[in-house]
Amino acid sequence: MTREERRVIFASSLGTVFEWYDFYLYGSLAAIISVQFFSGVNPTAGFIFALMAFAAGFAVRPFGAIVFGRLGDLVGRKYTFLVTIVIMGVATFIVGLLPNYATIGVAAPAILIALRLLQGLALGGEYGGAAIYVAEHAPHTRRGSYTAWIQTTATLGLFLSLLVILACRLSMDKESFESWGWRIPFLLSIVLLGISVWIRLKLNESPLFQKMKDEGTLSKAPLTESFAQWKNLKIVLIALVGLTAGQAVVWYTGQFYALFFLTQVLKVEGQTANILIGGALLLGVPFFVIFGALSDRIGRKPIIMAGCLLAALTYFPLFAALTHFANPALEQAQRTSPVIVVADASECSFQFNPVGTAAFTTSCDVAKSALARRGIPYSNRNATAGETAYVEIGASRVASFDATGDADGAARQGFDAALTAALTRAGYPDAADPDAINTPMVVLILFVLVLYVTMVYGPIAAMLVELFPTRIRYTSLSLPYHIGNGWFGGFLPTVAFAIVAASGNIYSGLWYPVIIAAMTFVIGMIFVPETKDRSIHH
Repeated sequence: MTREERRVIFASSLGTVFEWYDFYLYGSLAAIISVQFFSGVNPTAGFIFALMAFAAGFAVRPFGAIVFGRLGDLVGRKYTFLVTIVIMGVATFIVGLLPNYATIGVAAPAILIALRLLQGLALGGEYGGAAIYVAEHAPHTRRGSYTAWIQTTATLGLFLSLLVILACRLSMDKESFESWGWRIPFLLSIVLLGISVWIRLKLNESPLFQKMKDEGTLSKAPLTESFAQWKNLKIVLIALVGLTAGQAVVWYTGQFYALFFLTQVLKVEGQTANILIGGALLLGVPFFVIFGALSDRIGRKPIIMAGCLLAALTYFPLFAALTHFANPALEQAQRTSPVIVVADASECSFQFNPVGTAAFTTSCDVAKSALARRGIPYSNRNATAGETAYVEIGASRVASFDATGDADGAARQGFDAALTAALTRAGYPDAADPDAINTPMVVLILFVLVLYVTMVYGPIAAMLVELFPTRIRYTSLSLPYHIGNGWFGGFLPTVAFAIVAASGNIYSGLWYPVIIAAMTFVIGMIFVPETKDRSIHH
């Protein structure tokens, strides 16, 4: 590797690490943000709404890919990802200054979502530029290993966000951090922005782009060429469903859903969960480069497809093992005293109303809401029509109530007290016992999940670059990548937790990534070509 190549990889990767750091701070602090900005609704809806705001940044990433992808093919790779990082850094800094719901009411979540949308637009143009910039500097036989450094940046950005959050948590008491200390990691982004811009200003334009510019062969309409011509659109669609969709759900399951599962379902204390995830990420990061380099020898496709297949086959046992080693008391209680909600199905609602316009008052809704708030897994059984719902906890039975006739709250207070007492007798813990957590085994399981991430993600940048011609590469590559990662992956936590809240089964949310990963494996094996020996100089 020459000095110039090292500088290109370092500058591109470091700037992208900082941008991912900015983007993932929100996800790492979702539980606190739900309290700060969505306190106008019940806690279950508040957390799901916070995840939706997190997902909003992913929803607009394809639009950012179109806007900045076109700019990258028309103006250049370097200047495009300079613009994106400035937008990202400024939006993140403002989140750190934004007043909460208690101060300015509904304006707080509205502004927060607007900032998330700006971040998503910026990230939609960032990844493609960095990956292409490195690939177009790389030797033909080492594109996988060179671009794999860009693939480490998302995980390193997440790891950096967890590290900064942990440092802030350790420097103050819990109440201070949840009150104002959570803002510090967002405010630090302005420093990282300055460093990133300074580094990227020192880079030269991609040699392939500069050559096309000098020869006058740049695309004049990259959007039309990419998406209005079937020969290119076909490749875009294959890249989406046969590569990036599966890669995305494996990525977000292994790194984000695992964190949410630990904190929200298994009730592992937030600081402990961040340390566990951070340890797994630290162990896993080198494998991005290992699998990227391996793809230069055996091909990109076999490694990516193997990662999707392994994920689809093993997610359920791996997450069951995570429960066993992280919160064995919950597993024991669920086995010896299963919780069943017995209710008339016609009275049970899908309890998701982020704007707080609906009141869930039936006896079924009251029972399910109480269990969801406590993170208690349950199953459902139909009662006779019109029968008041009740909760079976082993041999105990707790009757629910219709909240419309409970103006003074006495019935709710009595129900909550009886439910809490019954759950305590059955051994259901309020939180995971830190002394009962088998730390080595939890980290090992999390590492396996991260290892799947490195398999699907390490080689994919090189493969996407190799799929598309140089003149429309930025536009064509960015859209399937960001639809896959922005929509299929970004909505994963929200969809998965909504499924869990509706079903009561803490593992039911895993069906989403399992089905998508299996789909990508089948379609990818049939339609996706191997690309490692392709020339990208045309």
